[in-house]
Amino acid sequence: MSTERDLYGWADACLLPGFTGYTAPDWVRRRVAEGLGGVALYHDNVADTAQLSKLTGELRAERADVLIAIDEEGGDVTRLEIARGSSWPGNHALGRADDTELTRQVAAGIGRTLAETGVSLDFGPVADVNTTADNPVIGVRSFGSDPERVAAHTAAYVDGLQSTGVAACAKHFPGHGGTVVDSHHDLPVVHDAESVFESTAFPPFRAAIEAGVRSVMTAHITVPAFDTVPATLSAPILTGLLRRRLGYTGVVITDSLEMEAVSRTFGITEGGVRAVIAGADLLCTGTRDGEQRVHALREALVAAVRDGRLPEQRLAEAAERVRALSGWTGRGGGRGAGTGAGRGAERGTAQGADPGAGTDGGRGSGQGAARGAETPLGLVAARRALHAVGITPLTAPPLVVELGEEPNPAVGRTSWGLGRTLQEALPTTTVRSYHGPDDRPLDELRHTGPGTPLVVTVRDRHRHPWIAAAVAELVAARPDTVLVEMGLPYGTPPARHYIHTHGAARVCAQAAAELLLGRELG
Repeated sequence: MSTERDLYGWADACLLPGFTGYTAPDWVRRRVAEGLGGVALYHDNVADTAQLSKLTGELRAERADVLIAIDEEGGDVTRLEIARGSSWPGNHALGRADDTELTRQVAAGIGRTLAETGVSLDFGPVADVNTTADNPVIGVRSFGSDPERVAAHTAAYVDGLQSTGVAACAKHFPGHGGTVVDSHHDLPVVHDAESVFESTAFPPFRAAIEAGVRSVMTAHITVPAFDTVPATLSAPILTGLLRRRLGYTGVVITDSLEMEAVSRTFGITEGGVRAVIAGADLLCTGTRDGEQRVHALREALVAAVRDGRLPEQRLAEAAERVRALSGWTGRGGGRGAGTGAGRGAERGTAQGADPGAGTDGGRGSGQGAARGAETPLGLVAARRALHAVGITPLTAPPLVVELGEEPNPAVGRTSWGLGRTLQEALPTTTVRSYHGPDDRPLDELRHTGPGTPLVVTVRDRHRHPWIAAAVAELVAARPDTVLVEMGLPYGTPPARHYIHTHGAARVCAQAAAELLLGRELG
């Protein structure tokens, strides 16, 4: 017979809150000591790797096996390098390079940095197949639009990351690649038939499961083919599809319950209870309201057991899965047991790069450079992902026109880009940024000499009519314009000279800058 202490202990184990600041608040430390499932770290929790190591040390001083999670995908989504951009390319660049051994090595490189700073769970890889060009939230976070390619790279990423002892999290089940609405702001509805999900969205998750992925994250989307409620709250999806059809036995984590797809429709507390009833094990609760939210969810889960809505065994099962994951990471997880970077290094893949040489050797980036002066692995991967047509080295410092809107919340506020990279190499480079349809980038050309090269950078030009119109105007006025697409390349490029980086990571900008300058950048 379970006691009240049992119920509250199980409820605590199912909670994964966040907080703000570089040190853990007293309430977080106290609840970690009392059995909180873990904590999720965000960009405003990380100043640098030294500070992150100190923070995780504070948390582990309260309980050594506490799960410490972070959203470090590489590419556009980085928490470790939010101030300067990631030194690792993201999934779309890796899918473009299409070398699963390279993907495995990149994931292992990210995993080593996380492990050495005390992080035990990474919310990656994105296993979504980006089947919709207008997808506002996945895009270059996906390995691509081909299910087989995405599946192969998802499995390689899981293998590489978990070989370092850091648990991977394949996301966002049952597949977020076909949405045209950002679930941070609203509830997407995907009307694809069950057969489409089976042939397109499920293969990468099957591959992740076969690779031994330790956790899977849910999608805040509604799929009428399966249920009328969001997948995060759906027993037919989480239990019927993920558990029974796909055979998954690990931890199911919700995407953040603060996202408006859930918080605005069911509410965070009710949404959390429904998610556990449906089959979720760990609730990602977000950062707002702090301990008050944790307390409300804890009480609501226990009340749901008492009311008979939530079977006691379901709550106990969820807590046991979370504790088993904590134990796996505490024992070093798959470190040494996987087929990660070591195998590729032995074979001499990735152009001789050695991702294991040091923890901060990638020129302060948190990635290892290969034996002294050899090229950092992230840059090797970014170079291999480039697609360029009609590019010759610049003959003078350029004018760089950056056209872009605020990134989605998964990316966060960013300050990096090609303009900044070119300015570091050529200090007299001029950079102008424009962010909306009322801006007039063409006016800038009136103040620019005819011998000044023009470089225009965009992200997802095809999704933003004002950006497409501005590019057309600039190219018409200056046919020698070099267009650099740092988002999802789609459609026929409107310029004769163009570069596709397949992501906006700093290392992708560096690879493009090297091509424009005709030389390597240190």
